[in-house]
Amino acid sequence: MATTSTEITQDFPGFFKVYKDGSIERYWNSDFSSPGLDPETGIQSKDVVISDKTGVKARIFLPKLHDSSRKLPLLVHYHGGGFCIGSAFSAHFKSFLSALASQANLITMSVEYRLAPEHPLPAAYDDSWAGLQWVANHSDGQGPEAWINDHADLSRIILAGESAGANLAHYVAVQAGLTPLPGVHITRLLIVHPYFGNEQIDKFYKYLSPTSSGSSDDPKLNPEADPNLVKLKGDRVLVCVAERDFLKSRGDAYYETMKKCGWGGEVEYYESKDEEHCFHFFNPKSENIAPLIKRMVDFIKHD
Repeated sequence: MATTSTEITQDFPGFFKVYKDGSIERYWNSDFSSPGLDPETGIQSKDVVISDKTGVKARIFLPKLHDSSRKLPLLVHYHGGGFCIGSAFSAHFKSFLSALASQANLITMSVEYRLAPEHPLPAAYDDSWAGLQWVANHSDGQGPEAWINDHADLSRIILAGESAGANLAHYVAVQAGLTPLPGVHITRLLIVHPYFGNEQIDKFYKYLSPTSSGSSDDPKLNPEADPNLVKLKGDRVLVCVAERDFLKSRGDAYYETMKKCGWGGEVEYYESKDEEHCFHFFNPKSENIAPLIKRMVDFIKHD
């Protein structure tokens, strides 16, 4: 948003600053990429509308079909960016989700949820849940999107996200336990470098979510405080962390919480050594990206 104001009232380096007139300036903006056919991989992508009311959309990636009669698992992805930056339509996520679609032979779909602070939390949570509800509308084969109707096996759904997106994927998995969606079965939960809270007040999160305490008593920040955690849908969870990630302790805590909460599924752990937060996007030349993606693919494909 353009502004003529020079007085800054809020500043969250790396994310955004707010001026006295209410205008917002982000430190980082997404490099949008267009959907279409990738001639190298044969992967097709398209953008779909999730809600006319909110304007929420999603991008779907369909791998090259070797047997059109065989339905494929569907991975529903929520992008990172502190709930306030990033986009499902960026080149970073196009490359990442195309790799997963190709190597794991599944359909991937990333939800373009509304960003804070223009749309305060819980808007991103509501939009993320709406994305899975939209998927469930295809359970009878009569949904609004032909790719989902014709090619997606809704009994094999994987929820995935990194950083704030991992927080959102976890939230959706719990919501699916509280409000079952007929025809939909979540088999896997892929939690990558997750953003959850700690013992201190998270002033950044509290600004994005004015109704939150910003502390560990908020179940969206602290799954251990959520009485509904045991209802989380999914048979297996993979928690991925990076050794030098400033949020690593939160990923470790999430892993320990899922092991002891009585949820009933299996939880796995993978650490990328000598790497920082979401390095697979910020450090594209890292030799640790291929092993990380392979671990994700193996987890997705494991019976």
